[in-house]
Amino acid sequence: MTKLTFGAHPYLLGFEQLERLVERTAKTASEGYPPFNIEAVAENVYRITLAVAGFRDEDLAITVEDRQLVIRGRQAEDSGERVFLHRGIAARAFQRSFVLADGVEVAGANLDHGLLNIDLRRAVPETVVQTIRIGRK
Repeated sequence: MTKLTFGAHPYLLGFEQLERLVERTAKTASEGYPPFNIEAVAENVYRITLAVAGFRDEDLAITVEDRQLVIRGRQAEDSGERVFLHRGIAARAFQRSFVLADGVEVAGANLDHGLLNIDLRRAVPETVVQTIRIGRK
């Protein structure tokens, strides 16, 4: 018996990229830092919240690259003036990615009390009914 992949299934026409999206998502799922929440705020409105304590807004960059939301954080280097007896708060760079479905757009972002909130909206497309004429040869 032959196993069909997403892109090769006969009823999924035009979904060749689906398998690549699943693979890309599986790779990013193993990232553990920073922790995040995803919530449905309203119908077709979502919010991603990342815990980025210690980062300022100028330390963070949010981009959309090829339908992928990418959040990067890099803190400025410590000047070395402080002497730590214990350093348990990591000042490390990170990159967190989320694959966006077609029609999902970033509506805005804000940083509040160490939490980065990114709001997303899905545009609801109009239902289109197309009638195809049958010709004769």
